[in-house]
Amino acid sequence: MSDPTPTRRNGLWLWLPLALFFGFFVLVMFGLLRPADRNVASAFVGKPLPAFDLRPAVPERPGLRAADMATGQPRLLNVFASWCIPCAAEAPQLAALAQQGVAIDGVAIRDRQEDVQRFLAQYGNPFARIGADDVSAVQLAIGSSGVPETFVIDGKGVIRHQHIGDIRAEDVPMLLEKLREAGR
Repeated sequence: MSDPTPTRRNGLWLWLPLALFFGFFVLVMFGLLRPADRNVASAFVGKPLPAFDLRPAVPERPGLRAADMATGQPRLLNVFASWCIPCAAEAPQLAALAQQGVAIDGVAIRDRQEDVQRFLAQYGNPFARIGADDVSAVQLAIGSSGVPETFVIDGKGVIRHQHIGDIRAEDVPMLLEKLREAGR
């Protein structure tokens, strides 16, 4: 009489790929169905802006200093570049915020004056001041890792919120609320 054990082992090996596939399927479904936390916690929120003094990025607007951000009123600080496609996409939202009386300052990252001027002529200029950050020193000092990024700065020059990526129409009410909170 033959031993049934080898046949049973062969049967288990036939089910192993199915079990592995099922395990992989469950893992993928868990990842898809679990809501992702898309908020990035910035280590710089709640801290004052570092000292900086940027030359003007364009002749029509003054440069930007950290002291300009501590005027007693909350402001937006937008980090952008003329070569940034999402920066162009967010231009209408920045214009809408400026039309609602929001003070917006800009930091142009690794850009040439003529390119910034062309960008502003094409997409609008909502900025009160625009500083030229030629080596991304200010960008890195405030915790920005890319463009565009927008910061809510309170009247004392403290970072209260960091918005990563382009501002979309649905982000405008949230930014207005963050500015109101920063003004309290």
